[in-house]
Amino acid sequence: MSAPSPHHRIGDAARLSGVTAANIRYYDKEGLLPAPARGENQYRLYTDDEVHRLRFIRLCRAMDMSLDEVRTLLALDVRSPEADHAACATLDEHLSHVRTRLEELRVLEAELLSLRGRCTGEGVHCRVIEALHERADAQPAPAPGPASRRHV
Repeated sequence: MSAPSPHHRIGDAARLSGVTAANIRYYDKEGLLPAPARGENQYRLYTDDEVHRLRFIRLCRAMDMSLDEVRTLLALDVRSPEADHAACATLDEHLSHVRTRLEELRVLEAELLSLRGRCTGEGVHCRVIEALHERADAQPAPAPGPASRRHV
């Protein structure tokens, strides 16, 4: 019979996992962690397996995965051959989001370089603020309806 896994209070779980206590509470609320055990004093207690799960979540979030993608990966049974394929499909979808974001960032970089070009460092006035106001005036009104949502 194996010994029970030790339980860690949230501060210890945060230190051991590298996830802040606030984020642990958030992941609890989002259902990424099983409902934590509670001590007699009602403090949340986390097992070594849950600390590992927090490390897994931190790793996925560091790769800019959405909570839904993390949730999908956490739900996979690593002993199942289908899990490998599902994990690959999740990564392929995430790669698509990353590639889209990279293109958006390239466009943003070009826009910022263009703006930066408005300020030569010579003369009395830098034209960056002026250019930003011009661009704000040229922006069309947003279309009615739900705002577009970013991936993450």
